[in-house]
Amino acid sequence: MAKKVVATLKTGTGKNFTKCIKMVKSEKTGAYMFKEGIVPNEQVKEFFADEKK
Repeated sequence: MAKKVVATLKTGTGKNFTKCIKMVKSEKTGAYMFKEGIVPNEQVKEFFADEKK
């Protein structure tokens, strides 16, 4: 599956998106999890901004 995502991102409209992966600490267990997503280039900073509620 990863190969298909990478191939898709390298073509035409895929250059407008970035695959982002960040580590998030769980409040319940204290363990770290990975959150990933494919976001438009303009929203990368928002993806990595703190998610304090």
